[in-house]
Amino acid sequence: MSIAQAFERLLQEPLPLRFTAYDGSSTGPEDAPFQFHLRNQRGLAYLVTAPGDLGLSRAYVSGDLDIEGVHPGDPYEAMRLLQKGLKLRRPSPSEAVELLRAVGLSSLRPPAPPPQETLPRWRRIVEGLRHSEGRDADAIHHHYDVSNAFYEHVLGPSMTYTCAVFPTEEATLEEAQFTKYDLVARKLDLQEGQRLLDLGCGWGGMVRHAAREYGVHAIGVTLSREQAAWAQHRIKEEGLDHLAEVRFMDYRHVEETGFDAISSIGLTEHIGVKNYPSYFSWIRDHLKPQGRLLNHCITRQHNKPTDTGAFIDRYVFPDGELIGSGTIVTAVENAGLEVQHHENFRVHYAKTLAGWCRNLQENWDACVEEVGEGTARVWGLYMAGSRLGFERNEIQLHHVLATNTEGNGASGYPLRHKF
Repeated sequence: MSIAQAFERLLQEPLPLRFTAYDGSSTGPEDAPFQFHLRNQRGLAYLVTAPGDLGLSRAYVSGDLDIEGVHPGDPYEAMRLLQKGLKLRRPSPSEAVELLRAVGLSSLRPPAPPPQETLPRWRRIVEGLRHSEGRDADAIHHHYDVSNAFYEHVLGPSMTYTCAVFPTEEATLEEAQFTKYDLVARKLDLQEGQRLLDLGCGWGGMVRHAAREYGVHAIGVTLSREQAAWAQHRIKEEGLDHLAEVRFMDYRHVEETGFDAISSIGLTEHIGVKNYPSYFSWIRDHLKPQGRLLNHCITRQHNKPTDTGAFIDRYVFPDGELIGSGTIVTAVENAGLEVQHHENFRVHYAKTLAGWCRNLQENWDACVEEVGEGTARVWGLYMAGSRLGFERNEIQLHHVLATNTEGNGASGYPLRHKF
């Protein structure tokens, strides 16, 4: 039995793609727009020993599985067709043994994972308390300290790695990122001379925008040393160092209080759902009376606890957790903050990811030279897959705006929104 024949036996429906293997076998329509080619036995071993997205990811990242007809910087179209049309059935134990013998893998041992893969969640739990300061720093380092030059190629001039807000369908990614920062600033009602704290500030985009456009004294904190160094250099280049500062530190060590506004743009995903009460209580304690919080966070379309997929957890966001926006609103309210506005930007994140994939594809050679082909493949796979998730409403992106309302009910919030 050939590899393609063994694969055919697992299909519930005819394959919408062409599949070829290193033994010369093939299946699927010859005129299919995309072809998946299994290059060697190691790739087959990845698929067999880690079924699902983890095995596919290992084979693809290692270069043992190729997708012909799409660029590795943006495999979106192939992934869309694959998710729509690939339905596999689970073989019985005896059938599984028969298939393994037929393809010559009866004494199979799992190959070592690609170097881009971090430890499984249970191993990380054994080696360090989840969401301790040290383990959070390790998780952030894994994802954000890849290479500033790599991120410049993928994110573009704004160096903004969070959902943009597109004012029109035709707006560019840079225009949309500016619009996002300005919307956050308006929701926070930033005024000249005020003080802003940006938690998980990345490369300082919000800090620089608030200082440059609104004359705000802004402090940003990040657990990525490379982000902090890049941001401080850019702040000085733009002549904003009298107003803006980015610190390499855990937000829990910020000593200043009484901020007029706090923004959290893309950090809550790393906090851990169980830590929401302490996180939003910390924010409340660092806001002045009537100060505002804007929480920008990827969410699920429901509020049921759900494990992160193996690929995302091991290759992209170790220890990341998502939950529905209702859970976030509840945690904000339970911390004593008053929620004033709640908005979903799901479709905007799909467009943002499409822009990042386009940048990765256009700068592919430079990205590969900077981080290696395996890591570049991880990013193409992750961003294209995330785009699909937002388009299908499997994940969302929410803004939650809240005020540190005083005991007498004074919030400083207008009768109607003005943004």
